[in-house]
Parts: sequence; structure tokens; C-alpha cells
Amino acid sequence: MTTRLPAEQRRRQLLDVACEVFAENGFHATSMDDVASAAGVTKPVLYQHFPSKRALFIELLENVGHELLRLLAEATRAATTGRERVEAGFTAYFRFVTENEAAFRVLFGAAARNDAEFTEIVERVLDETAEAISQLIAIEGAPEHRRVLAHALIGIAEATSRDALTDDGASLDPAVLARWVSELAWFGLRGVRAEEPAPSH
Repeated sequence: MTTRLPAEQRRRQLLDVACEVFAENGFHATSMDDVASAAGVTKPVLYQHFPSKRALFIELLENVGHELLRLLAEATRAATTGRERVEAGFTAYFRFVTENEAAFRVLFGAAARNDAEFTEIVERVLDETAEAISQLIAIEGAPEHRRVLAHALIGIAEATSRDALTDDGASLDPAVLARWVSELAWFGLRGVRAEEPAPSH
């Protein structure tokens, strides 16, 4: 018999379970029956909260993206120096991956990159993340310059996480990875110079 939970609590549980199932099987190979069974509910209960598999996956992507943004903002807000902000941001990111491997695989997996609607959501999450990070990059220069550097830092974090999640990858200790990668990022950023005006001809 299904335990009756308050609507919001049930919705949260269904999203958490769906995240694990989608991460394991992929979007196309997962059915609503699979999610309902894993959550221990009937399919009608699942459909009360999500009208379709696509709607469920879209909400899941948005949910994961917002949580990642929240954690990054929370971690960097307490830092008092630029170096601390860089390391705190990477630590929060790698901790998110450690504690939410399924969420990372859903957000950056093949399904989210092979569907136009899903890709749009992921790109929006990345843009919002880059915008937040660009505000923390203290260099002279145009906002566009900082945004490019922010996207580069996101790429470093994503690639490092992918390697660490492979069987032959490094052991994913968030603090160690953050220390290594933030050193690279910090000294790289310290070497960035503002754009010089193009010579006139």
C-alpha cells in the first residue's frame, strides 16, 4: 500500500527517484512505469504530479540546475577574497557531483544534449551559472570577457567531474579536486589582462 505523503513531499520524492532512474537508464529507455515502480507508487499517482515523461524530465532538469546555482551562490557568498571564492566555488561544484552523481549525469548526459528542448534548459542553466561566476571574476575588462572566462571555468569543472566519475578516474574528493583545479584557475585568472584597443590603420 502506498504511503500517503503531502503533495509537495510526494513531488520531491518522485523527482529524486526519477533522477536516479533516468541517470541509470537514460531518458528514452525509461518509462513512467519504471519511475512509478521505483518510487513505490501507482502510475496514476505519478501522472497526478507530472502529465508526461517529458514534463517530468524537464522539471527535473530545471530543479537540478536551480540547486546547483543555489549551492554555488551560497558557497561563494561567504568567501572574503578572490582566491577563496574560486576555491569555494569549485568545492561546492565537486561536492554537488559527489553527493548527486545521478543529478550530474542527468544534467550533463546525452539525453539533455540530444533534444532541442532539453538542450535549451541546460544551456540556460549554464548561462545563468556563467553569469553568476563572471560577477566574481575581478579583472579589468568587458563583461563579455568575464563571461567567456566563466564558461571556461565551468568547462574545466565539468570535464574534471566526468573524469573523476569514470572507473579509472581520480578518487572524487571534492576538497582535493577543488584545491588542484582552483590553483590552476586562480593563477590563470591572475594572468589575464584587459583587452588592449585594436591598433588603428
